[in-house]
Amino acid sequence: MTEEIDFILDSTQESMIGSIAHLEKEFLNIRAGKASPAMLGSVFVDYYGSATPLSQVSKISVPDARTITLQPFEKNMLHPIEKAIMIANLGFNPMNNGDVIIISVPPLTEDRRRDLAKQAKSEAEDAKIGIRNARKDANTDIKKLEKDGTSEDICKSAEEEVQNLTNTYIKKIDELLVVKEAEIMKV
Repeated sequence: MTEEIDFILDSTQESMIGSIAHLEKEFLNIRAGKASPAMLGSVFVDYYGSATPLSQVSKISVPDARTITLQPFEKNMLHPIEKAIMIANLGFNPMNNGDVIIISVPPLTEDRRRDLAKQAKSEAEDAKIGIRNARKDANTDIKKLEKDGTSEDICKSAEEEVQNLTNTYIKKIDELLVVKEAEIMKV
């Protein structure tokens, strides 16, 4: 019976780790005023009829904290890349000099920083909901095992272990949020 509880705990922890990984990925998409190739992670270019990630049709580099340059692998991709960046509605205005596309990352206004901090808070709350759902699923599975004859003491300690996991991962989310908010609000 304890193998089943170990399986429940392992799958719960895996689910919680997945929530943290998703949050970290979402935080990469929230820009903090510094140029980063990850800012263009959501851009897809029409490459011969199929939607292709920008990183697969051009070299993305960051020469300084306010500039992103894109060097297309094929010259004829300059205009489709520009168009895709505009369509992605990231607030960037790409400039094409015939060889590369240059994106100047504008400094963030105070209002925009607050909006981004709210967005980060919202993403963190979504991750917490994911953690709580994993806890709920685990507790439901443990209750089923208890009905099927597993001892009450084993089930109680398993529920406590699930709660400890929940507390650990929610604390980790709070720590990630504090770091991201500080990064966003830093001028």
